[in-house]
Amino acid sequence: MSFNTPASKPSSSFWSQMNWHPSSEQMNQFLKLQSLLILWNKKINLTRLIYGNDYWISQVLDSLWPINKELHNPRQLINCIDVGSGCGLPGLAIAIAMPEARVTLIESIKRKADVLEKMVTELKLSSRVSICNQRAELIGKKSGFRNNYDLAFARAVAIPPVVSEYLVPLLNRDGQALIYCGKWSQKDEKQLNKSLIILKAKIKTIQETNLPDNRGERNVIRVISTGTCPSKYPRDIGKPAKNPLGS
Repeated sequence: MSFNTPASKPSSSFWSQMNWHPSSEQMNQFLKLQSLLILWNKKINLTRLIYGNDYWISQVLDSLWPINKELHNPRQLINCIDVGSGCGLPGLAIAIAMPEARVTLIESIKRKADVLEKMVTELKLSSRVSICNQRAELIGKKSGFRNNYDLAFARAVAIPPVVSEYLVPLLNRDGQALIYCGKWSQKDEKQLNKSLIILKAKIKTIQETNLPDNRGERNVIRVISTGTCPSKYPRDIGKPAKNPLGS
C-alpha cells in the first residue's frame, strides 16, 4: 500500500485487516486529522508520521488494532484517558472510531496541549474529548481522574513498568490499562509483573501483531487491578522514570 498525497484514502483492504470499516463521517475525520497534523507540524514538532503509510499504518492502524474488540461494540459508553498524548494519538483515533467514547488527552507540554485543543475543535469532538495540560504523576493523584476510567492507555511514553505506575491508579474497578510497546520478551514481562504486584494489578492479556508494510512487531499489554492501588502511587514527578518500580 502506498498513499503519497496528504489526504489520500487507504484502500478497503487496509481496514479489512482489522475486520472493521469506518463510516464516511469517520473517514472524513481521519482525513481531517491528517491534514491538521500536517498543518500544525509546520509550527511545532508533533510527529514525523504524517504522510502515506506513516500516517495510516504507523499512526491510525497502530492506534486502533489493540481495541478491535471494543470497535465491534462502538456505541458502548466508555471513559478513556490517553496519557502522554503528544500528537493526539491513540486518543483521537479512538475517539473517532468509537462515537460514544469520552476521551481525555493528557499532555504535559503546554504548546502541544494548546494545539490539541485546536485540533479537537476542528474535528468537532469538543463535546466528548477534553485536554488536560498536566504531568501524569499529578493526574494520577487528582480526584476526578484517579479510579475513574474504563480504559487508560499510553503509547511511546516510557518503559512498561513506568507506564503502569501512570495508568493503574486511573482505572476504575473494572478498568483496563493498555500499555503499547514494540517487541516483548519474557524479561520484559518479568519486570512488569514486579511493578504490577506493587500496584495491586496483573496482566490480563498480551496482544501481538505485525504491522503491514514491514512496520514491525507491536504488542499491547492489557492490565487489570487486583485490589486498590496504594495511595502513594504514582510517586512524585520524575521518580517513576528515574527509579521504575520493581527494578
